[in-house]
Amino acid sequence: MSKSLYDTLEISENASQEEIKKAYRKLARKYHPDINKDSGAEEKFKEINAAYEVLSDENKKAQYDRFGDAMFGGQNFHDFSRSQGNGANLDDILSSIFGQGGFSAGNGSGFFGGGFSGFGGGGDFGFSNFNAPNLDVQENIQIPFENAALGGSYHYSGRSGGFDIKIPVGLKDNETIRLKGKGNSHNGRSGDLLLKVKVLDSAEYERIDDDLYKNIDISLKTALFGGKVSLETLYGQVTLTIPQNTKNNQKFRIKGKGIKNRKSGIFGDLYVKSNVILPHTDELSKEAQVVLKTQLP
Repeated sequence: MSKSLYDTLEISENASQEEIKKAYRKLARKYHPDINKDSGAEEKFKEINAAYEVLSDENKKAQYDRFGDAMFGGQNFHDFSRSQGNGANLDDILSSIFGQGGFSAGNGSGFFGGGFSGFGGGGDFGFSNFNAPNLDVQENIQIPFENAALGGSYHYSGRSGGFDIKIPVGLKDNETIRLKGKGNSHNGRSGDLLLKVKVLDSAEYERIDDDLYKNIDISLKTALFGGKVSLETLYGQVTLTIPQNTKNNQKFRIKGKGIKNRKSGIFGDLYVKSNVILPHTDELSKEAQVVLKTQLP
């Protein structure tokens, strides 16, 4: 006897209630229409909810285990739901079917025979999840640049309460942090809290992918004759060697001082652009001014 509701949840007919619940949560998250924009995801989501509504109820599950897909006129549940048309309300259709008694066990009268009322008599089939409320909560938060780059803790305070959340290393602007079970609750189920992140601009760094860019001021003397300068990075101070005859806006690469990629674990680089500071002529001695006027092209 075919029992396609188990196939819908991708579980075996011997699955425990805990396995049924776990499978439902996994698939509901995968096909939730607010998350999955693929064609057919919404219909799949409805089928998943319907299957769970039956299999999570011991009485309904027992009767479905007895009669199987004969309850759907011999079709598997996927074909049955699709045959109703995109605009059909499956909740109303199924309630109507079972409200008529729907199925008769053993009398050969078929799908519309009399006597089957085990799903609640007058149409109370229990497929309310076809129109179940969206329990997920979506909010926007702002994270300082350094906190997003290095990871750490952030205190959330909003509709879902107040608590600390973990910020992953290398968090990007417009990424979403999902906190399972922190959304709204309904009939013993809880949605997720989806936090869309706005990473605040840094006064010091510009981020492009996993690389960072910043400017550094160097004196004209250092630019002309070379030297060493101390440079602050996200990970502490480093010493940068400036070669002779460094030009304004010349770029230097400091390997591994960018953002850590969460997937590969590889750090990006830090690119430093020189900003040569010219002295004011009033700060130069008369002799220096004469030399510069004489020597400079």
